[in-house]
Amino acid sequence: MPGTALPRLVDVMARLLGPDGCPWDKEQTLETLRPFLVEETYEVLDALSKGDIEGHKEELGDLMMQIVFHAAIRQAEGQFDIDDVCNAISDKLIHRHPHIFGEKTGVETSEQVLAQWEEIKKAEKAAKGVKSDRVLAGVKPGPALARAQKIGTKAGKVGFDWPGWQGSFEKIEEEVKEVRAAIESGDQTAIHHEIGDLFLAVVNVARKVGVDAEQAMLDATLKFQRRFEFVEDRLAERGKAPKDSDLAEMDALWNDAKAAGVK
Repeated sequence: MPGTALPRLVDVMARLLGPDGCPWDKEQTLETLRPFLVEETYEVLDALSKGDIEGHKEELGDLMMQIVFHAAIRQAEGQFDIDDVCNAISDKLIHRHPHIFGEKTGVETSEQVLAQWEEIKKAEKAAKGVKSDRVLAGVKPGPALARAQKIGTKAGKVGFDWPGWQGSFEKIEEEVKEVRAAIESGDQTAIHHEIGDLFLAVVNVARKVGVDAEQAMLDATLKFQRRFEFVEDRLAERGKAPKDSDLAEMDALWNDAKAAGVK
């Protein structure tokens, strides 16, 4: 029956984190693992978008490893282990599907299932004392730029917003100065926060002018990659690699890529 291989992965992770385990793995914390968790999630989505079945299997494994890794760290803290994770999601699924695992009747369509799911979820939150009437409560965690744009939209609907795109653009200019001041101060915590504020200000301008910030960032990154690959190809024709070149030469080739319409 599928699922019997999970203990092997748990044992492998325990060995990696054990006294004679891998130095790199043992240095990791929940904080240092955060970017890897996001990266592996996107790699799963990338494999799916390409229809790459083998890649999908591999990337799901990498993502599962991150989950087991997180659980192992929490286990070492005495908080919970991988069994608690599996049992928690199993309990949730059973509780939110009373028409399957209970005696609930009259739930036969997808719409009815979703309505029931939200009702049960709302009751669960109420039982935990979680307020669900907050203006921003409905915005789920997700890609940073997309979530920031949704947060800004919701806040704007109740009047908490800078006037027009001009007001938001002025905020960008203000945040740029604050980023510079933070960098010059050498205060790493301040730099972190001010750069975050700058991103948020840019997202707000994107929202005001009808641009999807997440997609714009993805497109810009892809364009950068393609133009850089153009630079690499032109350098290869000269018998060089980027490490053998300098900024002036690569910048000139970058301008060639722009002139050639590489996007």
